[in-house]
Amino acid sequence: MHKWIDHVVVRVENLDDAIDHYTNRLGFTVTEPVEDQPDLGLRRVILGLGTSGTFIELCEPLGETSDIRNSLEKRGEGVHLVALAVPDLEAAKADMKARGARIIEAGRQVFLHPKEGHGVMYQLIERK
Repeated sequence: MHKWIDHVVVRVENLDDAIDHYTNRLGFTVTEPVEDQPDLGLRRVILGLGTSGTFIELCEPLGETSDIRNSLEKRGEGVHLVALAVPDLEAAKADMKARGARIIEAGRQVFLHPKEGHGVMYQLIERK
């Protein structure tokens, strides 16, 4: 069912410091500039991984009530979620539900509850 890891979201306390570390110390390249997404309560940047379209997304919370802020307070910096590419989102969602997995739906986005992934939240993303 899953095709590949589409992207990984890493929560960070300070996005500017994280960008500096990932680019200067680890050799990653920023492929999409810093963007504020107030509707999601985060500030983010994209670090591309080769030519496959796979990427790492670094996210810093915007405001005190964002999901990223809550996760930082509970778990600290680190992997926030792993997005899995699937050929058919509706079929993948139905399959997971049929297997008894707890699904979180947020608009058109589909996530597996972190308890399903032993503390890791997975997102299902349709990619053809």
